[in-house]
Amino acid sequence: MQHQYDYLILGSGAAGLSYALKVADHGSVCSITKKNRAESNTNYAQGGIASVVDENDSFEKHIQDTLIAGAGLCHEDVVRMVVEEGPAVIQELLQLGARFTSYNGRLDLGKEGGHSHERIVHAADTTGKEIERTLLQAAEAHPRITILEHHFAMEFITEHHLGQKVTRYDTNTHCFGVYVLDTQRYNVDKILAKTTLLATGGACQVYLHTTNPEIATGDGIAMAYRAKVRVSNMEFIQFHPTSLYAPGADSFLISEAVRGKGGILRNSKGEAFMASYDDRKDLAPRDIVARAIDDQLKKSGEECVFLDVTHIDKNVILEHFPNIYHTCSSYGIDITQEPIPVVPAAHYMCGGVVTDVHGRTSINGLFACGEVTHTRVHGANRLASNSLLEALVFSGRAAEKAVEYAKNTEINLEVPDWDDSGTVNNDEWILISHNKKELQQIMWDYVGIVRSDLRLERAFRRTKLLYEETEEFYTRTRVSVPLCELRNLIGVAYIIIKSAMKRKESRGLHYTTDYPETLDSERKDTVI
Repeated sequence: MQHQYDYLILGSGAAGLSYALKVADHGSVCSITKKNRAESNTNYAQGGIASVVDENDSFEKHIQDTLIAGAGLCHEDVVRMVVEEGPAVIQELLQLGARFTSYNGRLDLGKEGGHSHERIVHAADTTGKEIERTLLQAAEAHPRITILEHHFAMEFITEHHLGQKVTRYDTNTHCFGVYVLDTQRYNVDKILAKTTLLATGGACQVYLHTTNPEIATGDGIAMAYRAKVRVSNMEFIQFHPTSLYAPGADSFLISEAVRGKGGILRNSKGEAFMASYDDRKDLAPRDIVARAIDDQLKKSGEECVFLDVTHIDKNVILEHFPNIYHTCSSYGIDITQEPIPVVPAAHYMCGGVVTDVHGRTSINGLFACGEVTHTRVHGANRLASNSLLEALVFSGRAAEKAVEYAKNTEINLEVPDWDDSGTVNNDEWILISHNKKELQQIMWDYVGIVRSDLRLERAFRRTKLLYEETEEFYTRTRVSVPLCELRNLIGVAYIIIKSAMKRKESRGLHYTTDYPETLDSERKDTVI
């Protein structure tokens, strides 16, 4: 089956929905998501959106905080653009009905690690959920927006599928849409579009311990890489310092805002240890805090450290962190009476599909925004709560150029159907689950918070074997979401490992024992 729209969007998080609302007045829109429409990384974002809305704050302070956290790899012109366009994004959300926490008519502003001022706009400790609700409600009400749930994007349709040779050096490659697996009809359809937006989120399910939902399998990154799109800086994986360490908790995120309110990290002896690592103590940037915790655990042999908020008034905890309080309570932890056991977990990619300041990728007609991208904002380490800000600013800028592009584009193509001839249904799904677990363990053990040449080489060899096994299975088996997700995770793992092997220094989120210094000669992006 073939469908055709003016604007196609892969993903239903903040970036995709915000973009959809902006382009819908100019043509037909289709947003596809592989699960339910509300299931996205946005939905799990607790902290908030960093933006300069207080008269005592300044754009310059926010810019400098971002540049410092980014360890020399942020592009200042792009950071400045995003920061200066931030307040307008907040106003747009408020006008759409976002219910941010406020007191006496003024937004309540939080403070998180790396920030020099209170500037985190939030909705208690479930900001992402509130933004998702706001944007989704508006999108569902728009007559030109179609949202297709349970549709899994498999491959971009380019000149390659029309029988032409495509290389990474071509400047005249076009995206005409995607092949998509309808998981309820179990059929591969073609969706053609004048423009396509990639907004599929992150890939941290490639790690054994992650704060990300199960959908974060790097599908967009892997699809883009296979289509010869430029990808950059994938060695910089942000490990959130504080995820809940409890049986069955699945690395539940304990927001940075908890430390912003005065939470103190302590080791098993009760010692507040962050002062030994950074003058900013518990509010140091995430890369520093995560490595400090990792160091404490290796020295002590313990399995977790503790985040202590017992000195904070209980009413403050209940008011600002109701979700965290109730979730911890469900695991038998009263955070007002006892410290929270925490460990780092893979949280956010600072690299991804390369875009310009208008969200354009290296393929014509393919735009991208959100965590799937490398926009040059985050550098080697993301400043807390800059992710939603970046996603929403870039979605607006991408929409402007997509509308221009669509006006001058027509899709009149005979695209071949998906070819699954020679494949069979296969009951050996244990191969998929086993290979996924093995991959996640390899990445956690060898490509984690602290790396070395030896660890990376081992990871590369083992991942290559998993790739060969999985590709052989893929060529003879009918496509399924678990199989495609495994292929995508292996592809993302390969890019992360290769990127890490290319960087011969330690910078930001990439720390290697073989090259512990930060070098001016290595102050450049890693393009794969």
